[in-house]
Amino acid sequence: MNLLLKEIRHNPLLWLLAFVPVVFAAHKLTPEAHTLLFVLSVLAIVPLAVLLSHATESVAVKTGDAVGGLLNATLGNLTELIIALAALRAGQYALVKASIAGAIVTNSLFMLGAAFLLGGLKHHVQEYNRGNARLQAGLLFLATIALLMPSAVSGADSTAGSAVTDKLSVGLSVLLIAAYGLGLLFTLKTHREFFGGADHADPGEVPWPMGLALTTLAGVTILVALVSEVFIESVQQAAVAFGMTPAFVGFVVVALVGAAAEMASAFAGARKNRLDLSVGIALGSSAQIALFVAPVLVLLSYVIGPAPMNLQFWPGAVIMMLIATMTVSLVTNSGRSAWFVGVLVLLVYLIFAMTLYLLPPRVL
Repeated sequence: MNLLLKEIRHNPLLWLLAFVPVVFAAHKLTPEAHTLLFVLSVLAIVPLAVLLSHATESVAVKTGDAVGGLLNATLGNLTELIIALAALRAGQYALVKASIAGAIVTNSLFMLGAAFLLGGLKHHVQEYNRGNARLQAGLLFLATIALLMPSAVSGADSTAGSAVTDKLSVGLSVLLIAAYGLGLLFTLKTHREFFGGADHADPGEVPWPMGLALTTLAGVTILVALVSEVFIESVQQAAVAFGMTPAFVGFVVVALVGAAAEMASAFAGARKNRLDLSVGIALGSSAQIALFVAPVLVLLSYVIGPAPMNLQFWPGAVIMMLIATMTVSLVTNSGRSAWFVGVLVLLVYLIFAMTLYLLPPRVL
């Protein structure tokens, strides 16, 4: 606990933790002040993301960057899953699908590109495990093909009703979950020797004890989930005040805030020349959302939702996910990175963001 208090005292960014109780109090006292709650929730999530980053790095020192990246992606996506479940219970399926597509695109383009840029500004050339990046890109491509099918069937045959799309979505969800489980077995068990990263850790770093790191991970994840619920409740109304469209909010704002914890870890790892951790977080998070979170939400909609949810996305969303997957496959093929590679990836993301901001789709 002393190490945690010392970290808070010496990191001015963590002083923003004072906004965590403030956002809960404001939500209780003035639940209709959506713009204020939006700003407070963002200010509260930032320091929580920093704490989660430090705790995850400490765990990664003990377990290796491959497991550390998977752990960070899982905990980060747990927050997004909780947010999506709340929207699912309310029947806000458009918001659920927008957040899924936005998270996949944001994690694979913005998070990866920014990590390449930040790491490249400090290190001339960085290397990472090409095999792990190519596997994650392959899993993303598989998921994109699966998400394309319901939209393609519906567009090609107008007689294919919602019943057919729902059945297809359930079958695809089972296949995607099975593929994700087999991918974990392949990378962490049967062929784990091919996916280990090089040790680039700073020898001057003193990681937290495992008990403190795991306790912090659990506690901060719960707090991030609670603050994120306040954020989701206020973001739609606050978006109107800031002139943002629903499409931009779903694909960009919600995805960026939901992935704040993962981004903090990915960026810190890149600056410390631990690019295997950064790549593992960015691509692992995208693959986990596409192969696990989205299918689980489809299956859970039959239990907690007012009606079944399918995997039929707005065509523009599928196109963006496909382009994002192709971009990731292209830039990670060499296993080496420099700052300009990150710039190129970020520009692809900015093209998407600008398009959504100026020309939102009619249907998400």
